[in-house]
Amino acid sequence: MEKLAISDVTLSFGGLKALSGVSLDIQPGLITSIIGPNGAGKTSLLNCISGFYHPTSGNIYYGDHKLNKASPHQVSNMGIARAFQNIELFRGMTVLDNLMLARHQKLHYSLLHAMVFFGKASREESKSRQYVEEVIDFMELEPYRKHTVGNLSYGIQKRVEVARALTLAPQLLLLDEPMAGMNIEEKEDMVRFVIDIQKERNATVVLVEHDLGVVMDISDRIYVLDFGELIGAGTPDEVVKIPKVIEAYIGED
Repeated sequence: MEKLAISDVTLSFGGLKALSGVSLDIQPGLITSIIGPNGAGKTSLLNCISGFYHPTSGNIYYGDHKLNKASPHQVSNMGIARAFQNIELFRGMTVLDNLMLARHQKLHYSLLHAMVFFGKASREESKSRQYVEEVIDFMELEPYRKHTVGNLSYGIQKRVEVARALTLAPQLLLLDEPMAGMNIEEKEDMVRFVIDIQKERNATVVLVEHDLGVVMDISDRIYVLDFGELIGAGTPDEVVKIPKVIEAYIGED
């Protein structure tokens, strides 16, 4: 596993700074959370890591790979996957078809092989199907595998969104508010999946989440953003004692 190093990253849209001089070190194998009020720049930072935005200045490295100008496809090929806050699934397709489609990025065979579907193409498709089935089992989606995504509950759709990212076998998984809009039982399930992804699938997890209780319970390290600036970092016990964090995020009595 590689370290994700974000150094003095600024992201500007005209005169508006979404991020201003943000530096983070995401250590491999840990659950690292990024928290902050709405508009703090959390999703903008994930967009810079995953290639949807390119930072105006500063550097982002994943191991020896510089991500500043990388496309989402290139970032994905480096072993980084993302589950989105707004569900990015094909609502008219089944769970299985959504996951198989996402997994196609990992297939490598020629147009000729694809046309005749023989030899290498057949073998790779078979391995891909096996991997997707493992992800379905891991995320406990077996009862829904043939269901159309648009007919599923919101909580299950969020679970499918995380499964979609897992089909890419990421070493680094970016989760953008995976528990938003969930009830207590659904949140408990998702917390369990996040922990299992870290421990059983040996993935580094970067979690953006508003539920402070969840963040404090499962995070190894926390970074706090406010108005695009980093105002605190440390373990959960350290972060809750930082005055700027209390003022900006937790609130004072």
